Amino acid sequence: MSDSLLGRAERLDADDQLAKIRDRFDLEAPSDQAAGDAGVYLDGNSLGALPHGVAARLQDVVEREWGRLRIRSWDESGWWTAPERVGDRIAPLIGAAPGQVVVGDSTSVNVFKALVGAVRMAPQDRDEVLVDAATFPTDGYIAASAARMTGRTVRPVRAVDMAAEIGPRTAVALVNHVDYRTGRLHDLPGTTAAAHAAGALVVWDLCHSAGALPVRLDADGVDLAVGCTYKYLNGGPGAPAYLYIRRELQPRFDSPLPGWNSHTDPFGMRPDYEPADGAPRGRVGTPEILSMLALEAALEAWDGVSIEEVRCKSLALSDFFLECVAALVPDGMVESITPAEHALRGSQVSLRCERAGEVMAALIERGVVGDYRRPDVLRFGFTPLYTRYVDALRAARTLADVLR
Repeated sequence: MSDSLLGRAERLDADDQLAKIRDRFDLEAPSDQAAGDAGVYLDGNSLGALPHGVAARLQDVVEREWGRLRIRSWDESGWWTAPERVGDRIAPLIGAAPGQVVVGDSTSVNVFKALVGAVRMAPQDRDEVLVDAATFPTDGYIAASAARMTGRTVRPVRAVDMAAEIGPRTAVALVNHVDYRTGRLHDLPGTTAAAHAAGALVVWDLCHSAGALPVRLDADGVDLAVGCTYKYLNGGPGAPAYLYIRRELQPRFDSPLPGWNSHTDPFGMRPDYEPADGAPRGRVGTPEILSMLALEAALEAWDGVSIEEVRCKSLALSDFFLECVAALVPDGMVESITPAEHALRGSQVSLRCERAGEVMAALIERGVVGDYRRPDVLRFGFTPLYTRYVDALRAARTLADVLR
């Protein structure tokens, strides 16, 4: 069984239309029989790999743009316009037209801006904020804080029930497109449509979907969305996040964090605040230029890449991994909590097993890098731009060896 799986994995890799993309990353390409130091990286859903061009780009930014041009680089090197320029590079990956995405700050800060901005657009009699009950904790913390600040209350709701729970009291719902723990993909079009039918707004967290599967913010009428760039977009540790503001809402978007960078006349230094037009309303302070430009270089890896092809490979990889796990891991030792149905799956596989922390530590020691979530979940992220089928097979083999 294992040899036949290996042959199939090698054939799939040979036929992979995205195989050439791997050359854009600083990754080894280990064979299934490679020594442990070659490594299999299945944690791109936490931190994406380093694209080849980023290091050279950063060196140029540091040595020439900062080192020699210095302050002139705000104009001559395009630093000032980077938040919108990089936002427009991300836009096609999330189904947005230009002029609606601004890059800067962390995901947490952008969740706060989006939530409070959404509540401020809602009628006063809409007094509740719905939040995904299984959300990443920070989203919940920020939702609670935003509700306190705006005189609303928070009501946790299961994401699968969100569309049915949105009602006449709902100001805004905050929903994760893909659950960070289980990898479950939630219904963005349906939930958004239900919110609009009820007169409410929705903020979507795209951290675990952007760059892994098609997102159609414009086509689905999404109001606001946020996401990080250091996972499937490979922007690097601490890379700036992004904020999407639907074009029709931009004139009404009242940011709770007005800053000089989002002022219509930032260098006028006026004491009164007048917001800029368009997506720049989402800016706050001085952009984080080094990480911003590293992200811009990282996004070049997406040139010529179809997100639909990425999705096809993502599903094929995770299907193959689950097949390998079923064939190689002793019965009853792991249980997948990631939906088998493609329409309900993101780009990770989460397996429940006993002593998950120890198991993952043993996997990493043997060169298979994933991560785990307490108390009992192993997470394996499948990043289609550089993960191969033989990587999935080797991970399953190593997991089987560890569990035995």
